[in-house]
Amino acid sequence: HDALVKEAHHAFLHENALNPMIFPSLRKMETEILSMSADMLNGDEEACGFLTSGGTESVLMAVKTYRDRAQKLFPHIKNPEIVTPITVHPVIEKAAHYFGLSITRTPIGPDFRANVKAMERAITSNTILLVGSAPQFCHGIVDDIEAMSDLALQTGLPLHVDACFGGFMLPWVEKLGYEVPKWDFRCPGVTSISADIHKYGYTVKGSSVVVYRNAELRKYQIFVYAEWPGGLYGSPSMAGTRGGGNIAASWVCMRSLGKDGYMRKAKELMDITNKLKDGINNIDVSIGLCILGNPSMTGFSIGSNNPDVDILAVADAMEKKGWKIERQQNPFCLHCSILPHHAPVTDKLLDDLKNSTDECRNNKSLSKSGTAGVYGMMASIPDKGLISDFIVEFFSEVYKCK
Repeated sequence: HDALVKEAHHAFLHENALNPMIFPSLRKMETEILSMSADMLNGDEEACGFLTSGGTESVLMAVKTYRDRAQKLFPHIKNPEIVTPITVHPVIEKAAHYFGLSITRTPIGPDFRANVKAMERAITSNTILLVGSAPQFCHGIVDDIEAMSDLALQTGLPLHVDACFGGFMLPWVEKLGYEVPKWDFRCPGVTSISADIHKYGYTVKGSSVVVYRNAELRKYQIFVYAEWPGGLYGSPSMAGTRGGGNIAASWVCMRSLGKDGYMRKAKELMDITNKLKDGINNIDVSIGLCILGNPSMTGFSIGSNNPDVDILAVADAMEKKGWKIERQQNPFCLHCSILPHHAPVTDKLLDDLKNSTDECRNNKSLSKSGTAGVYGMMASIPDKGLISDFIVEFFSEVYKCK
């Protein structure tokens, strides 16, 4: 599979899809990618969209679309707002920052799903968009998109579903017989969905789709400028240049795998996921590890229900054993995204996790060192602006020119 995708990418290495009329083969590939994606997301014949460079751009373009729509249809709204749960990906904050919108973040319930009643209470006369996740990245849990859809229809607001993480996994997990809440275009209030092909679509990095319910919505994504001496200019994306290699690789990837291939890969990864989740849940209850909520696919988070176990200290201990661990906060937990290369190390992961937890339970001083100590310190800082300033300085230092 990888060799075929690499060959397709190389064949269009120097082509640019900026002008869709110059390379008709790339235009055909992109429209077929969108058609296949829309079908996977249960869109009808009117569903359409654009290919982007990744999930960030897909969400940016969706927010830009709804901002421009509001500017045309509701010009009296001068301070547009988005209502979304706290677990939505930070790219929504990024998009609002770039495009001059405000975000109202609402709480989640004890099941880690969006509190849709809280979202309803947060809607104002300035609200132009609702956003939910399928699933949210933090805990791998699908928001109650059906209830959000009802709310969207009731209020006349558009609803974007960020499925960048799960868009190319959840459809196949459901077809395998797992219980997955409805989250796609089967929910009549859903107006757009973002989904990354370069995650569980198995193509090269730099490929995602944003799919709209119809072309009337999609047209707001397109930027045009008709007064340039160089000619008429139009672009459906943030970037002007759109590398042909990624388009060709994504098309070949989806065509070669097909529905059967995606089903096969989904089964392989869900088998690994279930083995890990069962293993964690079956560890002696006194150890204190647990899976947060009821995740629907190949992403989940590990928390601690034992006050004597600092889950961030467990992460530090795991990294000493050679693992790379994603740490999360509010609540503190460890994130897992399951990929094919995890298959041969599942047993070792479970053994190391148990041993690391034992180490931390018997040595509480570990909570005051490493990243556990850092996160603990940051949690105690009342002015979160100081933390933001620290992150800016960190990135400035990491990317300093030598």
